[in-house]
Amino acid sequence: MSYWFDVMARIKDDKYADQMAYLQENYGFSRAHANALVLYSRGNTTSKRFNTFADYLKPLDATKQMTMKAIFAAITAKFPKAELVIAWNQPMIKIDGRYVFGASAQKAHILIAPFNAEVIDDFRPRLADYKVNKKTIQVPVDWKVDKKLLTDLVAASARAGSSGLAR
Repeated sequence: MSYWFDVMARIKDDKYADQMAYLQENYGFSRAHANALVLYSRGNTTSKRFNTFADYLKPLDATKQMTMKAIFAAITAKFPKAELVIAWNQPMIKIDGRYVFGASAQKAHILIAPFNAEVIDDFRPRLADYKVNKKTIQVPVDWKVDKKLLTDLVAASARAGSSGLAR
């Protein structure tokens, strides 16, 4: 570990993004491992940034806060067993101990993820108005939340079980 601390000492004045890129490009670090080393070298002993959904929302602007709240309110209203948790520094929904949905506020959009790529494939006809990535769906930050679509995605993800999903 002392080797890596020496590496970080040489780039300690660089910005976070530059430190991340340096470790990934020069040493083949994964994003997760680079993040752990950068945060540790900056004094953080954990990579956990948020403890609660409210903590997650604090740095977001009002529009993103409102949309994220509406997304998770729609899901938790429909699924009483749904548990809103923070995992991987993002808000996630767990049902019966399984992650079935997550969302992430980005600079110019919000990503929603039903935690199962097959579910996204099954829903492609209903997702024509959105940018669909391999495992996420991009919605506008001011999205008028489609409650029916969200709850159908979560139900399908819950039915799909844990095939390849984290527990």
